[in-house]
Amino acid sequence: METTSRTMEIAQTILDQIRYADRMALMAWGAKNFSAISESKEFQGGLAFQVNGLTHQGWVKVCLRWVDDYTIVFINKNREVVKTFEGAYCDMLVPVIDWIEGK
Repeated sequence: METTSRTMEIAQTILDQIRYADRMALMAWGAKNFSAISESKEFQGGLAFQVNGLTHQGWVKVCLRWVDDYTIVFINKNREVVKTFEGAYCDMLVPVIDWIEGK
C-alpha cells in the first residue's frame, strides 16, 4: 500500500507542477488517459498521459529520477520512442512538452 500512495503522490505532484506552470497546457496538448508510473531502479515514479498535439500524437511520460530531475519520453502511436529529454526540472516541464508539441 505504501508504494501505491507514493506512486500516486508523485504522479499528482507532476500534474500540479504542469498546472501551476500553465493551467491551459494539458488542455492545449489534448492530454487524457493519465496514469501513474511505478517506481523502478531508474525512476522514483512518474506520470504518463496520451496527447493529441499539433506535431506529436501519442504518449508523454514524465519520469522522476532518483536525483530529483525528470526524464520526459515522447512515444508515438506505434509505441516507438521518438524523443527523450533528460535533466528537466519542474519549471521546464511545460516548455519542453510545448517544444515537442511544436507550438
